[in-house]
Amino acid sequence: MRNRLKNPDLILRAESLLAVMSLEQKIGQMTQADRMTCSPEDVREYHLGSVMSGAGSAPGANQPKDWVEMNDAYWIASMQSDGTGPAIPILYGLDAVHGNNNVAGATIFPHNIGLGASGDTELLARVAEVTAKEILATGLDWAFAPNLAIAQNTHWGRSYESYGQNPETVARCASAIVKALQSDKDNQSVLACIKHWVGDGGTKHGIDQGDNQLEWTELKSTHIRPFRSAIKAGAAAVMASFSSWKGDKCHANKFLLTDVLKGEMDFNGFVLSDMQGIDYVSEDFYQAVAKSVNAGIDMFMVPENWKLFIEHLMNHVEYGTVPIERINNAVKRILLVKLSYGLFEKPRPKERQWANHASFGSKEHREVAREAVRKSLVLLKNQQDILPLSKDARILVAGKNANNRAHQCGGFTLSWQGDSGNAQIMGGTSIWEAIRLANRNAVLSKSDTAEDADNTAHDVAVVVTGEAPYAEGHGDIRDNDDIIFEVCSTVKGQMRVTDPLGHSLELEKLYPEDLQTIENITAKGIPVVVVLVSGRPLVTNSEIDKASAFVAAWLPGSEGQGVTDVLFGDYNFEGRLSFNWPKVCDPSAPPLFPIGYGLDYKKPEQNKRKRDRFGKSRLARLVPKFNQRPEIKIEQ
Repeated sequence: MRNRLKNPDLILRAESLLAVMSLEQKIGQMTQADRMTCSPEDVREYHLGSVMSGAGSAPGANQPKDWVEMNDAYWIASMQSDGTGPAIPILYGLDAVHGNNNVAGATIFPHNIGLGASGDTELLARVAEVTAKEILATGLDWAFAPNLAIAQNTHWGRSYESYGQNPETVARCASAIVKALQSDKDNQSVLACIKHWVGDGGTKHGIDQGDNQLEWTELKSTHIRPFRSAIKAGAAAVMASFSSWKGDKCHANKFLLTDVLKGEMDFNGFVLSDMQGIDYVSEDFYQAVAKSVNAGIDMFMVPENWKLFIEHLMNHVEYGTVPIERINNAVKRILLVKLSYGLFEKPRPKERQWANHASFGSKEHREVAREAVRKSLVLLKNQQDILPLSKDARILVAGKNANNRAHQCGGFTLSWQGDSGNAQIMGGTSIWEAIRLANRNAVLSKSDTAEDADNTAHDVAVVVTGEAPYAEGHGDIRDNDDIIFEVCSTVKGQMRVTDPLGHSLELEKLYPEDLQTIENITAKGIPVVVVLVSGRPLVTNSEIDKASAFVAAWLPGSEGQGVTDVLFGDYNFEGRLSFNWPKVCDPSAPPLFPIGYGLDYKKPEQNKRKRDRFGKSRLARLVPKFNQRPEIKIEQ
């Protein structure tokens, strides 16, 4: 894609189209509306360049055929010229961040934090290929993915969208995902949109949409690094961040958007705003429009007020507060991406090769997800080799996340904040369902906190604990509200502040029922294997101490059998931490387990005995991550 964005013939075509477009057409191309606020007739009348679906915004019965029918209607409308300029095909985008997660029956992969723990870029490429095919099956073209945030403070509610804490980890993931999404293989490509530019993973106190206060050299070496890899891989679009850098909104930061991204980094695609992101640049929306366009935003995600955006931008051009040269540059970039992707040559969505394809949610695709689950699991404790479990053992399965596919999938799954239960997630297995398939002696506790544990009936218990779904700021952990006032005082513009998930990273304070469940079982003399379903590392000292084995399963998605593949020893543990595992809530404190840590099933005598920085004995095989990384050594 990067080479095509520099193709002289395509650049000439874009310039030729631009030369015969009216101002109304140009501004229409810069506008992205949501399907719930615009009709096909609106697309035709206002010359809209893009339509999108926010999380939970789905047509009809939310089946692939419903999406194909919808986008087909938008496409037809976009290709009906009114005689004032050329017909330009619509581009439809959505948040496909762990599979085509808006659509019922899609294959749901582990969130990025799990994929990063796998350390397998070849696997990540196959995950992206499947995701692309399931997007194409719905007749769409564009994924708002991957997220290249480098989460530095897991108080941040978007931590699970980050592949890791290390820029090198995220850079390698970025390159693999972008190349696979945009691959020319078998006409299976979709457009990638890397996000969020830039630094949202490093905001002070981990506050969503907050302020990153790093000096330029550190911002560049840490948070910008993965974007360089993704742009080199050919990323077609970049989404701006809600956050600020040193108090200045990224949506209105000309230095970051134009001077660095488009200038120094030679990015030739287009920049997209985030959901109503320009609303927070200024209290005056009219001024916010001008500031964001002049800073370098090319296409505007304005689902709620897109008509007002068009009106304001028309006025700015008329009054000269936004130069026509800036409009022409933005539209040329949008046209060049559409031309480079071959959108002008593609048939209507109904007639495309992969539309309504039977592979959507197929067993073949789910096997890739199942592999991703088992490679993402990190074994943190395995006392007296209680794992792997016997398939004949009498197993009690307990915990709120044991039989809850929606909790396994987390946020950004069918709805923005996620859901609860099994009904919404079509296909796949909960962890309990997977255990039951592997072991017919397993039983599911009938009590919320395993009051029915019985050492005469159960040899071992698997307790599936952890977080309930959340997304973005609703997942923030804030010690107190004073930090919000502190950050807001440094930010120029507005901030959208939501209630946090809680006030501590300690699992026993967030979800005290989890520890109670473990204690109720161990009090009966039954050993416990804890499987933690969570969007981030949590302070779990009490739970780890009481468990015989402890597994970080992250947010594994729809395929719970990937968990049991490893618990029962059909496959070994391969996952290694891509984040430090905290001992206390302070992110600057030494970790309980460092990046790269993870146990496996190798016999103790075959392992090298290692000690962590606290001097506790660990049996760990720290394999090279991302194919070529050196072995990580823990201090003796």
